[in-house]
Amino acid sequence: MQTEIKVYEGEDLQELINKAKEELGENIRILYYEEIFETVWWLPFKKKKKFKLFVEKENKQKLAKETFNFEEILEKVESIVEEKLKTAVPKVIEPPPHIEAKKNIHYEQLKDFTGEALDLIEILLDKGVDIDVAKKVIEPACGLDLETGKMDLNEATFKEALTKGIKNTISFIGDFNIDENINTFKVIAFVGPTGVGKTTNLFKIASEFILKKDLKVGVISTDTFKVGAIQQARYYANILNIPFFTIGDAKKLRKTLLELADIDIVLIDTVGRSHYDAWKLGEVKEILRGGFDWMEATLTISCNYNPEEALNIVNSFRSYFPVKSLFFTKIDETSKPGLILNLPVITGLPVSYISTGQRVPEDLEVLTPELIASYILGEKR
Repeated sequence: MQTEIKVYEGEDLQELINKAKEELGENIRILYYEEIFETVWWLPFKKKKKFKLFVEKENKQKLAKETFNFEEILEKVESIVEEKLKTAVPKVIEPPPHIEAKKNIHYEQLKDFTGEALDLIEILLDKGVDIDVAKKVIEPACGLDLETGKMDLNEATFKEALTKGIKNTISFIGDFNIDENINTFKVIAFVGPTGVGKTTNLFKIASEFILKKDLKVGVISTDTFKVGAIQQARYYANILNIPFFTIGDAKKLRKTLLELADIDIVLIDTVGRSHYDAWKLGEVKEILRGGFDWMEATLTISCNYNPEEALNIVNSFRSYFPVKSLFFTKIDETSKPGLILNLPVITGLPVSYISTGQRVPEDLEVLTPELIASYILGEKR
């Protein structure tokens, strides 16, 4: 029995479909229909709408055959969909072996921690904190979890736990302990690599001491090498109306410091030098040698340094200068501020200030446990 196709014409499409079912039965398939517009002879501007319907009557043999092939068609569709999904869904890239090994080492090193303590350590690691430093900082804020026999936080929040740990592991000298030595002649040299902001931050400190503590401040610059350095320093000194001197040798430095004995604090700006350039560092040391009897040095270091390189910088400068504190800069230029935990914990050096931008004197804060915790947890940028 062959497939039968019939054509119906009329003004109502539904009536044509009903008529087809009456004649051919319910087993019909509508192939398509057309809309035809015929001009009415007595109304040339009006057209009459008609439909032409094409239907097919399917025999039982064909229906059975199509029913029989339904599962096969479904399998083909599923196969096509599966192939499409393979190309649409990103391929999961397996981590390189050394990354996987590093993760396993981390899990092994953190096996004594559980719960929120483990969560907080993971946050610290993500912020660039060394794993041993993270453990050392978090331990004071932990107690023994009786259920697991491991250490977990005993503070209500991550901020409280981290602050407690920082208080127990890092020393703070605030504003160089200036209030404790108000009647003592104090000399602070700003040392550090090139481009960390020594000059700008020295004058932020000078402004702080003059405007907020009403101290008498003098500034000496030994940076006679960099073009424009003296002009920049003299510009700031003129604004603050403070004594400013340019020194190029140890003998003159000592003589000038003796002449400034009635000043509360003298800040010394130095030229930036690479921690790998022993000869240049030796030159800076030779000049500063004239003030070693009174001097302490603060190492100015950028927060966006590589952790390993930063530690090399600290070790190198400590071998040349009497570094007594760390002064962090450019915290606004990094998303991983772990250095402000790593360096003081590993080196044992106290921390003083942190620079938060370029504005003088606004972008400067005294470091506290709470402030460091805020930077590490991302509450401040």
